[in-house]
Amino acid sequence: MIRVVIVDDQALVREGLRALLDRAADIEVVGEAADGDDAVRVVARTAPDVVLMDIRMPGADGITATRRIVGAASSAGTRVVVLTTFDSEDNILDAIGAGAVGFLVKNSAPEELRAAVRTVADGDAMLSPTVTRRVMQAAARSPRVRDTRALDVLTEREREILAEIGSGLSNDEIGRKLFISPATVRTHVTRILAKLRARDRANLVALAFRTGLVSPTDP
Repeated sequence: MIRVVIVDDQALVREGLRALLDRAADIEVVGEAADGDDAVRVVARTAPDVVLMDIRMPGADGITATRRIVGAASSAGTRVVVLTTFDSEDNILDAIGAGAVGFLVKNSAPEELRAAVRTVADGDAMLSPTVTRRVMQAAARSPRVRDTRALDVLTEREREILAEIGSGLSNDEIGRKLFISPATVRTHVTRILAKLRARDRANLVALAFRTGLVSPTDP
């Protein structure tokens, strides 16, 4: 059972998210919070697998709460999905920096929400197409790193997979394209993260662009 905490300052939003998640037999909502400070307390008490985190709230915002949750030893197994109506690049990049591993806008389809919870609980990162585009656009406008020796630690296959990550493909999509299993892709992604000392998949997307491994004009 995947244990979830919902964080949003609007009671109606929390109720709606709970109703959507309660329809899944493998997901259980174990707590709610209306602001960032309360979120940290609820997470410490309930030890969820996933937190659905709003960004703009009174008091401590979602970015601050995410940073505190990710940095706490007591919540080492908890992964944060940012769920917001505000999909600006600043919010997304701030959330990446704080340690969020999933990003969805609030008008996402119910099944997309449930799929995101399952994906991050399983150890993967989850970026909606809208968010992936925003990360790519921001990275494309940032200065390119001319010295790409950081990528020398990667094998040819790992570089290939990093390029596909930079293009926004999921593990399943990469597996189908490269004719390998999703489990094999996941193993490669884990090794790439470790070798590049990257926090999560979103950081890999940005790195693929900054080093020129993927260009803004790539399909």
